[in-house]
Amino acid sequence: MLPNKLKKFIDVIIAAFSVSVMALLVVCVTWQVVSRYILGQPSTFTDEIARFSMIWVGLLGGAYCVGAQRHLAIDLFTGRLTGRKKLLFTAYSNLVVGGFAAATMIFGGMRLLLKVQATGQLSPAMLLPMEYIYLVLPLSGGVIVIYSLHFAIEALRNLLGFEKTIAAHNLSREFEQDGVA
Repeated sequence: MLPNKLKKFIDVIIAAFSVSVMALLVVCVTWQVVSRYILGQPSTFTDEIARFSMIWVGLLGGAYCVGAQRHLAIDLFTGRLTGRKKLLFTAYSNLVVGGFAAATMIFGGMRLLLKVQATGQLSPAMLLPMEYIYLVLPLSGGVIVIYSLHFAIEALRNLLGFEKTIAAHNLSREFEQDGVA
């Protein structure tokens, strides 16, 4: 389980970086519109920056949502559950999300990253190595796995504490009944 300070630090880093990239996206799209319609000379590199920024914002934003437990799968199904069922489903859904992120984003993302690196693929307008763009896949996948494991372990610990509380409560009720009888 992550210490609260470390989780908050990761949250702040991801949020600040995502906001910065989103601001870059807005500036690029605005400049693209101005250069195309006002200046009559469309900018070629801003279109590419905007596209790559959208990829990074989307994937890191997804990681941030998992860290805030606002991911659709987590929020949609656990809303009406209570007690033991909620804790079990929270642990299960976080493990499924973490497993998916590990398999597709980390493992698949690293395979893609290595393949692109081996071919030396460059972006068309800026001639930027594409591995820099695809790096967001294993990066955000790693963050999702860390968050998912954190919340799954936390739910299981709470479940064990919940079970101990129920057992202690039942034991005290048995002693009360034995004393009365």
